[in-house]
Amino acid sequence: MLALELDPVLLARIQFAFTISFHIVFPAFTIGLASWLAVVEGLYLKTGKNVYREIYKMWIKIFAVCFGMGVVSGVVMSYQFGTNWSVFSDKVGNVIGPLLGYEVLTAFFLEASFLGIMLFGWGRVSKKMHFVSTLIVAFGTLVSAFWILSANSWMQTPQGFEVRADGLLYATNWMEVIFNPSFPVRFLHMVTAAYLTTAFVVGGVGAYYLWRKIHVEHAKVMFSMAMLMAVFVAPTQLLIGHAHGENTMEYQPIKVAAMEGNWERGSNKPLYLFGIPNEETESTDYGITIPNGASLILTGSAEGVVPGLKEVAKEDRPPVAIVFWSFRVMVGLGVAMILTGILAAILYFRKRLFDVKSFQLWCMAMMPSGFIALLAGWFVTEVGRQPFTVYGVVRTAESISPVIAEQLALSLGIFVVAYTLIFGTGSYYILKLIGKGPNQDKSGNGYYEHGQEAVAPNLASNIGKEGKNV
Repeated sequence: MLALELDPVLLARIQFAFTISFHIVFPAFTIGLASWLAVVEGLYLKTGKNVYREIYKMWIKIFAVCFGMGVVSGVVMSYQFGTNWSVFSDKVGNVIGPLLGYEVLTAFFLEASFLGIMLFGWGRVSKKMHFVSTLIVAFGTLVSAFWILSANSWMQTPQGFEVRADGLLYATNWMEVIFNPSFPVRFLHMVTAAYLTTAFVVGGVGAYYLWRKIHVEHAKVMFSMAMLMAVFVAPTQLLIGHAHGENTMEYQPIKVAAMEGNWERGSNKPLYLFGIPNEETESTDYGITIPNGASLILTGSAEGVVPGLKEVAKEDRPPVAIVFWSFRVMVGLGVAMILTGILAAILYFRKRLFDVKSFQLWCMAMMPSGFIALLAGWFVTEVGRQPFTVYGVVRTAESISPVIAEQLALSLGIFVVAYTLIFGTGSYYILKLIGKGPNQDKSGNGYYEHGQEAVAPNLASNIGKEGKNV
């Protein structure tokens, strides 16, 4: 009987990939949702229309659930730095540790301080104070993204450090560490992705309500705001992504070679729309290509030189197929988002934006597109960095703790079961909240007004009249 050999490095990577894949969707969604809620509440304060207040109070519940699940899943990742990646933590802790500490001190404390007011302060604080709390929480999510993206970008394009005699990395210039070469464009790319993810979820919910002809007034607000994001932000993300690609070609050329499925360095390189990268033969088989496309997109000229995977030894190449296909999933969904915006603009000018059933079904199908594109993009980024944890400096095989493979396999199985139950339950509750929809105030005066109890104004008025009669 053959014994199954388990690779601890691969298992540790899979475990971290599994937990971060669950984690990242929640912070990304709350980044976009917090900013959108600030806009919705601002519109309520400006117009006084109850529809904005009712939309806000529906989505704030969803925000709370997602925020909680993001915090829980983030704690698990922190533990893994100590359990599975202690050598990595030891080597780069002097650089990465402070950045993560700044995230807690400047962002997490800020969010935690005002989140309670945002969630429970409606009717207990003034309208302006509640709005300010929402703005602060939204700003806190962006600050959190700033530090996390700075730390991760430093791992992609490290600078401002030195390796001393003890083998550890020490920061020599914190401005260079924080604002490393890939950080600005990666931060913009991530935040824009978060906004688009939220927009397509909100738009899909609005489309669902329109399709079922329920909560129509609320649905029109949600749907129109989401489509506005698709019209303007989706094309903007394409431009930011292109800038990100140019930055990656400069600092991580082998990652770009894997994304393009290009093996030989040279000019006039085709763009592979589809293909099957073959690491054994070092070729991309069954390719459907656009002649000179890769050179033109990456360099601006058909004669431009594109990096090839054969420039480095096999042991220094990332897993090509994962990077190649993840990149195409991300780009394909980005194009679908742009097309959605174009269709929405056409329907708007034809005064049919809220009437076309097929478009509503399409927008419902696009609801998870932001999450899928987000994960695909992270697979490109993280898998494309391999075999390094700090690109060109610290290898992944050198970063793992002295753990036993069987223990990693067991803990991975426990994670899969626990995450399925916990996050499955949370997701089910979110779907229940969406199915219930916003609570509508038919009196027109609003429930939970500031300084009042959770009763309808008419009922409160009748009780007051009865009290006077007594």
